[in-house]
Amino acid sequence: MAGQHEVVIIGGGNAGISLAARLERYGVKDVALIEPRDHHFFQPLFSHIAGGRAAAKEAVRPQGPLIPKGVTWIRDSASGVDTDANLVTLASGAAVAYGQLVVCPGLQYDWDDVPGLAEAVYSPSGASHYEFELAPKAWTLLSGLTSGTAVFTMPAGPIKCGGAAQKPMYLACDYWREQGVLDKIRVVMVQPYPTVFGVAEVDRELDRKIAEYGIELRTNSELVSVDAASQKATIRNTESGAEENLHYDVLNAVPPQSAPDWLKATNLPAPDDTGGFVEVDRQTLRHIRFHNVWSLGDAAGTTNSKSGGALRKQTKVLAQNLVAARKGKPLPAKYNGYSVCPFTVSRNTVVFAEFDDRYRPMPTIPRVPTWNESKLSWVVDRDIFPQVYWNLILKGRA
Repeated sequence: MAGQHEVVIIGGGNAGISLAARLERYGVKDVALIEPRDHHFFQPLFSHIAGGRAAAKEAVRPQGPLIPKGVTWIRDSASGVDTDANLVTLASGAAVAYGQLVVCPGLQYDWDDVPGLAEAVYSPSGASHYEFELAPKAWTLLSGLTSGTAVFTMPAGPIKCGGAAQKPMYLACDYWREQGVLDKIRVVMVQPYPTVFGVAEVDRELDRKIAEYGIELRTNSELVSVDAASQKATIRNTESGAEENLHYDVLNAVPPQSAPDWLKATNLPAPDDTGGFVEVDRQTLRHIRFHNVWSLGDAAGTTNSKSGGALRKQTKVLAQNLVAARKGKPLPAKYNGYSVCPFTVSRNTVVFAEFDDRYRPMPTIPRVPTWNESKLSWVVDRDIFPQVYWNLILKGRA
């Protein structure tokens, strides 16, 4: 037995650390955090790294100093949950007993779901800005391209900040325009849904930028295989079934994603959820069947678009509700489905999409259309948000 704690949190990313910090502030003193990694990443900057607008060192910090004071750091990986015994089993073979359990391990990347994709992104012509070590490579490839074809792909299904799949594409197009080579480069974006994003107001603004850059948008389409040796990407239209083979000079691909395999094997997901997401009430974030289990962030079975902005709202709700539940009181807070995605549509402007879990606009400032392309939004996204993240969000203060 690795110990017993009042609250055990699985996952030391944004969700786990910001929640632990907030619980400490709310007076919960026996919190343990299960996280094996030595480094912590601010993933929204990965797009900027891949687009040549941020250095890799800005997106990573040592994990230890970020763990809130008073929180027990269990440097191990979760491998299972026994809801009858209230135990989390660890990869080391030990177990941790919990009074309340919060499950927020993030998502896993299912590279093998697309034949040839893993090999392709590590080949000389491929990359993926969803992997920290590949984001700088993406910019090396994109900035070095002066002619040929660049293909950007996004998978179907729940993924981390779906809009992030497009961001390096716009940054690269603006760079190529500055260099005078945009007209010599064919840019193809593979999008699995009927429109470029799904919020009508945002779609109109993004469609304008797509036309401005001359991007070929393939909607209702998915990447189904890649041949790295011949630099060939096979795209399938999900409506007609027709396939298209694209030769690429640069491929930047986003992998299919799902909950971690160990989580899928537990009884925490809904029986019919093949993605393995934790079955929670989408407003209170409490498990439907196990009332001392909670989840938030990417691994939670909520209906919102997964993003850091959504998580910031969820953290407050879950912390308030968990504290109330420990005291036997009614749950006071509800998550409203809010999410946000800042689209870097040029090297100094952003389209700021704020929306609910039905993809209806939900601007923070009522009646202010933040989806209009803006230089101010760029400052907020590129300069202000990282500082807010490191200095406020991870300390449970934002």
